[in-house]
Amino acid sequence: MGKTKILLIEDDPNINKLISDYLTAHGFEVTGFSDGPDAIDHIQMRGLPHIALIDLTLPTMHGFEVSSRLKSMADVPIIFITATSDTDTVVNGLKKYAEDFIVKPFELRELEARVQVVLARMPSLDYASEPIIRVDDHLSVDFAHNRITLSGKHYSLTPTESILLHVLLRNSGRVVENRLLIARVWPTEEVYEDTLRVHMHRLRRKLEADSHHPHYIRTERGIGYMFTVRPQDGIELEADEQTESV
Repeated sequence: MGKTKILLIEDDPNINKLISDYLTAHGFEVTGFSDGPDAIDHIQMRGLPHIALIDLTLPTMHGFEVSSRLKSMADVPIIFITATSDTDTVVNGLKKYAEDFIVKPFELRELEARVQVVLARMPSLDYASEPIIRVDDHLSVDFAHNRITLSGKHYSLTPTESILLHVLLRNSGRVVENRLLIARVWPTEEVYEDTLRVHMHRLRRKLEADSHHPHYIRTERGIGYMFTVRPQDGIELEADEQTESV
């Protein structure tokens, strides 16, 4: 297992260096930026981080805007680092984007603890920081550009489809319940399973050679969905029985 990759966006050079040096010394791989555009460019070239630490007051892009861009690619966990303690800002950020929120000044060991707690809630992402995720001989995924390649053909994904696929891949081999998928993809909206079913159907039309006999995404009727191939080894998981697709 490689090091956990942290994307740090903090415009104060002293704070940026302190955080980078501390987390690096504690076993993380930290890539720091002073603004959002450079960080987004880095992701598109080098792939997703395992977690992002984002300041809110940045030179050209507000932290919420950077987070929105990141969340349009995949379900990457975010912790906000900011000098503001305004309740409305904190609540808005937590509802829309972030797993946690830490207000300056703070102890570096507290930040590390919060990072560890967030990561512990997320399934393993060993493969997810590669620019192109090779699922098997037929399918690869480029989350930073919202696209897949299936049997040599390229298909664009909507942000919703990209997040759905990311959550399923992150949990490959396990059934992801409908309620969890809805909570991760639509955190601030009142969405029902019919909406999830429509988006999953559209994703399958791009992902599966035959969406009526799915190879990658299996339906557990009334429960949720499972991605049946582990990207690390490209081995298809055995299904007890073929379930009806939606």
